[in-house]
Amino acid sequence: MGETQQVAADAFLADPLKPGQRKVAIAALLVVTSVWGATFIWMKQALNELQPEIETYGSNRVVAVLVAARFAIAAIVMLVFFPKARAALSEPEQWKGGAVLGGLMLIGFVTQMIGLDEINPAVSAFLTSLYVVFTAIITIIMTKSRPSRALIFGVVLATFGAGFIQGPPHLTWGFGEALTVVCAVFFALHIIYTQKITQVMEPVGVTQTSFAVVTIGAIALTFLLGGGRTMDEWSFIFDDGVFIPVLCLGIGGSLFCLLLLNMFQRYLHPIQAAIIYAFEPVWATMYGLGLDLVEWSPWILVGGGALFLGNIVVEVFTHGDSEE
Repeated sequence: MGETQQVAADAFLADPLKPGQRKVAIAALLVVTSVWGATFIWMKQALNELQPEIETYGSNRVVAVLVAARFAIAAIVMLVFFPKARAALSEPEQWKGGAVLGGLMLIGFVTQMIGLDEINPAVSAFLTSLYVVFTAIITIIMTKSRPSRALIFGVVLATFGAGFIQGPPHLTWGFGEALTVVCAVFFALHIIYTQKITQVMEPVGVTQTSFAVVTIGAIALTFLLGGGRTMDEWSFIFDDGVFIPVLCLGIGGSLFCLLLLNMFQRYLHPIQAAIIYAFEPVWATMYGLGLDLVEWSPWILVGGGALFLGNIVVEVFTHGDSEE
């Protein structure tokens, strides 16, 4: 990597890496992907129990309520256990950072949610995985430099692996596909702005304010979709078979994962972080196989192998540059 490219890459790092810090950051983000993979199971369990409500209110309104509940739980738990989270609520700068990260997450979730109602999960997974490519493209534009060939190769392998782990997607372009591509763009922007914002703001504080923004936005979306007028449209969160999965989504998928992400992603290049996050469908597929929710296919080995190889290539061939 040339001197100019190294300077541009270093601009994404909060501080010079201390010995072992890079390995800790990589391990932390891999843990994040393992929990995110389980969110597929928890969301599916909740939605399976809510089929009568989906028939009554529509899937978009039900999912909007689930997203609001998930992030509300995360925000409340943070307020109880983290003094820095409580302090952040009175700091305008933390709200500015939270508005950016929370807004990007909300738009990503909403466009993915609406798009998924129009297309099958395999196509959604493939198009969502394009956030790895978009992270690379946007980073190149922002830094005005080209990433190393190892990172580019890792991007290609990760995108292929995440998109094809459940077999070749049968892609035809329509409204649902276009919305899912928009979702991928906003997830890429979230990765990049997480990198920038957590360098200058307290990670715990900005995590808290971003949770509040997503919660308020999801509640507003519920009303915009014509829902939320009766208590029944909110109280189903506490139904048997629904509350425990939603609690897991809030504490595990939101609080634990996003707090860990905000604390450790800043120590890696955003493109490498995106490549690591692409491991999420591997974990989801493994959990699905264990619970008989996914059928075995040779594509699991092909996609998982491509993701694994992509991460190994990036780690081996960029490690020296980063430590240097």
